Amino acid sequence: MTSSNERAADRAYRMIRADIMSGELEGGARLGEANLAERYGLSRTPVRESLRRLQSEGLVEVLPHRGARVVDWRSLDIAAIYDMRAVVEGFMVRRAAVTMSDEEIDRLTTLCDKVERQTAAMELGDPELIDLLAGFNREFHGSIARAAGGEIFAAVRASVVIGPLMLRTVHDYTRADQERSNRHHREILAAFRARSPQWAESVMLAHVYSAKSRLLEGRGEVIGPDAASIEAS
Repeated sequence: MTSSNERAADRAYRMIRADIMSGELEGGARLGEANLAERYGLSRTPVRESLRRLQSEGLVEVLPHRGARVVDWRSLDIAAIYDMRAVVEGFMVRRAAVTMSDEEIDRLTTLCDKVERQTAAMELGDPELIDLLAGFNREFHGSIARAAGGEIFAAVRASVVIGPLMLRTVHDYTRADQERSNRHHREILAAFRARSPQWAESVMLAHVYSAKSRLLEGRGEVIGPDAASIEAS
């Protein structure tokens, strides 16, 4: 592939992804290569490449004999997914509070410092901000999983984090949401330094359930009483 085709593929990826995240391309929308190429003024080759990339992120699904379509995150059972994630991440953060090395805690603290500086001046909804926060969250939570039980635990954690939901959460962040998430990350690290599994777990549950609440609000639902009581604890 030539460099010009690579640039076209990146451009197609950014434009299609932006339209998915904004809702311009709604969940369930068909993504025909010819139609997308015409829509964005590109050839079909970079469009095809961008769809593969979006599929790897969980934003697009390819159906046998029916082509590609936007994953409909609104049809997912958000409450159940996040309740399951709370169990998994709560267990892992308790173990990591005991097993994570001081050096790794220092590394994650430095990473928090860097990301907070970078994001402070960025506009909400900026695609670069979304990518930065999504990447940071993968690294932060993945590091906790690896500290808890190595790559097997990291794979288990990744299996319960649904890509479109995580990206949608970050996309819909208000500045207050972002600041709350930052505080949660900082407090989890403080609990690690204190070697307090109970403290670490309570913060992680609040972190997961606040994301759940944000997504349910975006779908016009309210958080259930059981989850709300855990979040407030």
